[in-house]
Amino acid sequence: MTESRIILASASPRRIEIFRDHGVFPEVIPSGIDETLPFTMDPYDTTMYLSLKKAFDVSKTVPDSTTVVAADTVVYDPPSAPGADGEIMGKPQDENDAFRMLMSLRGRTHQVITGVCLICPEKHIKRCFYDITYVTFCDYPEEEIRDYLKTPEAYDKAGAYAIQETFGKYAVDVRGSELNVIGFPWEKYCKITEIMP
Repeated sequence: MTESRIILASASPRRIEIFRDHGVFPEVIPSGIDETLPFTMDPYDTTMYLSLKKAFDVSKTVPDSTTVVAADTVVYDPPSAPGADGEIMGKPQDENDAFRMLMSLRGRTHQVITGVCLICPEKHIKRCFYDITYVTFCDYPEEEIRDYLKTPEAYDKAGAYAIQETFGKYAVDVRGSELNVIGFPWEKYCKITEIMP
């Protein structure tokens, strides 16, 4: 897909950096939507629903010839036992919430899911998709998590960690796109956009 202008509906420095690292310099117009879900959704629909809301919100304020790209990332901690519920983790509310998340993820495999939506009104393009990366953490010591949470690294990331920063040392296996864990599934985005007009 060849576009004269791409707008990234996100203020995430990690998403911006991923685009720029691949030679794409989008205009950044963050969305200010209410991220409350209208009803309970699975984690895959959750990310696509929120990215679609973000893309529509920003597309109303820009020319129809532009392509708006929006994304939403969550960490999904699957059920630990039959009959239990899994948890969709966004950004932690505070230190206690971050500690709870990281202790839940300790020694287990979880999913990082990023939903992406692209809107180009002039070409009638509306495409939503998601990508999944499976991340396994080692059984890290509780006291190290307490020390980690004294740094600012955890507090603006889904699941309370950044795999590309110091917490990456606890990841013993990553199956799928690491860029997806950082915040944007660049590889899948490229495959999708190659088949679009």
